[in-house]
Amino acid sequence: MKEAVEKIVYALADDKDAVEVSEFQDGNTTTFEVRVAESDMGRLIGRQGRTVKAIRSILYFAGQKQNRRFNLQIIED
Repeated sequence: MKEAVEKIVYALADDKDAVEVSEFQDGNTTTFEVRVAESDMGRLIGRQGRTVKAIRSILYFAGQKQNRRFNLQIIED
């Protein structure tokens, strides 16, 4: 699942060197922490949060199939 998140974020980002995706597991929950360049932050979030909401929806439905919970956090530095 981490690879899928990375592909989506890499496709959205202009500064691909600044993209970092970390994965943390806690029981049945997997959390993905995404870091991008500050110039790409708006592109990742989208207008009124639509882009990040769509990514979270994909993770939700993938989790339903795998009986897991996936969370996405965008980390600002």
